[in-house]
Amino acid sequence: MGSPRIAKSLPLQVAAICYRKRGAAVEFLLVNTNGGKKWTFPKGSPDVRLSHSQAAAREAAEEAGALGTIEPRHFHLYIHSKGVFWQPGGVQEFVVKAFLMEVHQLRRADEPLRRPTWFSPEDARRRLAKGREVKYAHELEAVIDRALDRIHFHSEFWGKFPETRNNARAAAQS
Repeated sequence: MGSPRIAKSLPLQVAAICYRKRGAAVEFLLVNTNGGKKWTFPKGSPDVRLSHSQAAAREAAEEAGALGTIEPRHFHLYIHSKGVFWQPGGVQEFVVKAFLMEVHQLRRADEPLRRPTWFSPEDARRRLAKGREVKYAHELEAVIDRALDRIHFHSEFWGKFPETRNNARAAAQS
């Protein structure tokens, strides 16, 4: 009889997948990591006083100066790593809940070294993959792909039923 498998749970982070529409095109807002060598999505630890989507929106504001409409439910989970194996502490993995956020306004970021920058989906995939192990690069590429699917689905759905969107918007404001 084999020993029981012990599931190791990974710590959780929340990410705001910030985007804007430019006509038919979509652009993603990425920020530099603390060391400035890699690009990533604004993300951080959840806060017990906030919902996960609110915590992701807070990270977008702090790291990128991005303000907008964030979806209340995550659309994707992915694995992210921090650190490098040759340094003390090594590599730590996190499960990241990704929340889609349409950016309406940019202000000065609280963390100026983050250098928030807009990228096309292709450039975002390339920037996110640079300097990362293949498995983590694929995780981040999948986030872009899932986000695009969701953004295009929303555009098609709301385009067919504009009165539903207006009713939903009015209900949310009341």
